[in-house]
Amino acid sequence: MLECGMLERDSRALRRCSAILCKQLVVDELLISSLQADEILTESMAESITIEPTSQKKSWRLLLLLPKRGPRAFSSFCSALQETDQQHLCDLLTNSPERDGKDTHIQSIRPDEEPKGKTGRLVKRQTPSVAREEENERFGDSSLPLPTQEGITAKRARTHAETMEFSLDADSPITTPVLPCTTDFYLSHCPQSYRMNSSPRGFALVISNVTFDPCAAPDLDPRKGGEVDDEVLRKVFTELDYLVTVHRDLTAQGMKTCIETFCRLPDHRTVDSCVVCLLSHGVEGAIYGTDGQLLQLDWLFGAFDNAHCPLLQNKPKMFFIQACRGEEMDCGVEQRDGPERTCSPSCEQRDAGREGQGDAVSRQRGNMGMPRIKLPQRSDMICGYASLKGQRICTAAMRNTKKGSWFIQEINTALRLHARDTHIADILVQVNRRIKEREGYAPGTAHHRCKEMSEFTSSLCKDLYLFPKYQPQY
Repeated sequence: MLECGMLERDSRALRRCSAILCKQLVVDELLISSLQADEILTESMAESITIEPTSQKKSWRLLLLLPKRGPRAFSSFCSALQETDQQHLCDLLTNSPERDGKDTHIQSIRPDEEPKGKTGRLVKRQTPSVAREEENERFGDSSLPLPTQEGITAKRARTHAETMEFSLDADSPITTPVLPCTTDFYLSHCPQSYRMNSSPRGFALVISNVTFDPCAAPDLDPRKGGEVDDEVLRKVFTELDYLVTVHRDLTAQGMKTCIETFCRLPDHRTVDSCVVCLLSHGVEGAIYGTDGQLLQLDWLFGAFDNAHCPLLQNKPKMFFIQACRGEEMDCGVEQRDGPERTCSPSCEQRDAGREGQGDAVSRQRGNMGMPRIKLPQRSDMICGYASLKGQRICTAAMRNTKKGSWFIQEINTALRLHARDTHIADILVQVNRRIKEREGYAPGTAHHRCKEMSEFTSSLCKDLYLFPKYQPQY
């Protein structure tokens, strides 16, 4: 049972830094999960935070709850900040001069406090003298950048008080360990699922084109941030027990050769699945090599079908394609109801492609012979796309030059937090939901308030759980 009050020094530190916290704190699923794991927040409290329509209101709601959750709440909150790459806010709180005060308990931030205006400050009913005194103690002002914001406009000079708090890089993807599957979950779900208990689970191939030949492909800009994506994928799939191979900056023919070699690996026979990630500029149905030539995705899927890759027959094959599917930027439409503002987590940069160069030429299919049981030409595949294909529009994917692409960021987060008990198709639904909520922030540019929508296709025939870190005992 938690004691009712937080230490007075800790509560004072929260109040003193409330303006910056309401402005900069990112209250995401990982932060809330961390506080729930420490039994600081209950399920109903977590829900009351997540249903708030804006980022500032989520922060305000959390700041109201924390002082009521006992003396451990402050240290748990600081640990959660560290886990979610918000170290600068943790330092701001722990270095606060209020924390040198007397260790007594107080009840909470008063319930008459509420967020007001765009700054997200906590406005309290108090005497003018006290208000001026507290205002003079605050760090920074309402123009401070969000911790995950990518600098587009000119940066203002930092004050002495800000220097330590905001010089830290908060623009790296989450690295919380992949959460493990439980024995009970495995035993209850494995009968209706694809077999997924080999160690390694399978082989993963990541091809990431970051720098393009300026002579052969003058229209294709370097994909700044692309190097972050391939490292994120390498780490997360390694933790999921895949043997990961990363290749960077390949021509179209180089990609084709690499994929053909991967398909022929004899060790596919002894593992339960495979993963292929392609990251580059692209158009609908194809992605670019560094030489400006296109690799058709239809060829890619054909290389892994039941005829051409028999060692992976009846095994799940996962594909993740981070590339534009056209030149069109999704500027979004105004929502008729719901929250007025989006909770955009960062400032993003467009990952531009260019128009296609004709339709793909269909591959000649080999004859499978006469197996005892016939299979469809292609099956047991699931493919996540960073951007949407529609009847009239193919859209651009979005990329942050520090954190990498929106799509890979969300894949990484969802796998780390939810692969332990979530079907891979439902993982991609979660990714869709998160990307739908995102919005570019780059005032004065064509990318301001731009949108993106991911999608996936599936020919899976069973449930696909990765059962991370679980190994059956025989």
